[in-house]
Amino acid sequence: MRLRQVEYFLAVAEAGSITQAAANLYLAQPSLSYQITTLEKELGGQLFERLPRGLRLTPAGRVFLVEAKRVIADVGRAKRSVQAVTDGALGELEIATVTSLAVGVIPSVARAWRRSHANVALRLHEHSHSDRLEEGVQGGIGDFGFGPVPRRPMGEVVEVGTEEFVFVLPHDDPHATDRVINPADLQDRDWVLYDPAHGLSIVVNTVCSAFGFSPQVGVRTSQVETAARLAAAGLGPALLPANVIPANIDAAVRPATRPLIRRLAAYSRSSMPAIVRSFVDELRSAEHGLKEYPTGRGEVLDL
Repeated sequence: MRLRQVEYFLAVAEAGSITQAAANLYLAQPSLSYQITTLEKELGGQLFERLPRGLRLTPAGRVFLVEAKRVIADVGRAKRSVQAVTDGALGELEIATVTSLAVGVIPSVARAWRRSHANVALRLHEHSHSDRLEEGVQGGIGDFGFGPVPRRPMGEVVEVGTEEFVFVLPHDDPHATDRVINPADLQDRDWVLYDPAHGLSIVVNTVCSAFGFSPQVGVRTSQVETAARLAAAGLGPALLPANVIPANIDAAVRPATRPLIRRLAAYSRSSMPAIVRSFVDELRSAEHGLKEYPTGRGEVLDL
């Protein structure tokens, strides 16, 4: 049984005549008669009693009329729900991202975005490494990914800005009063580092290598906010995105002599639907701290 047959049945029941229903539907009478007969055969019972002048619903037809109206109403609601989700007015949006961005960027963006999408729930899929994020998105996790510009091919990629990495030092550190930090000045220190499987571990190693050394391990953690707290407590310098540093941290927060920049992007397996694009537009809003690529600050180290 097809939905069209149900709609034809309702039209005939309302008109009380095949001839009138066919005219209302702009359909040939023999074609409509065939569809009704086929429907009756599929259901295993006669729906209409053929009278000399018109049609009359049989007992089975009257029962089917109730169900047919319900089916059409349900389909209508389903269509409206799908359209509402497509338009971004209803449903759930799944965002795959890395843990640092889930902490440092997503909260303010989500708060602003939901002002105009109050009936859309958000679900986060957090990954500790950008490689795992890209694999997840390609494998079907999330409606889109938000993280460092992907190295794997994606259906659509939209750069949304950059984040800068900064150093956290205790106030009594000899370099706490420096305006900028030369990472080479910290090469003899024990550092607050990330677990080797964490994506930021590669970032720290890349920065230190660019300045000619490998960082010494003082303590390791898998949480970026914990890294900031440990550094503030004097357990070693920490390098982390500026957007994840707690606002109330009692520490010196300093940029590097060369800006340490990571480009960020939203990306998806195919073309982004309207609801995803609306969130991406919010990500690009200046109020959330993602900045354009820095100029006029000397040589930049892309991470």
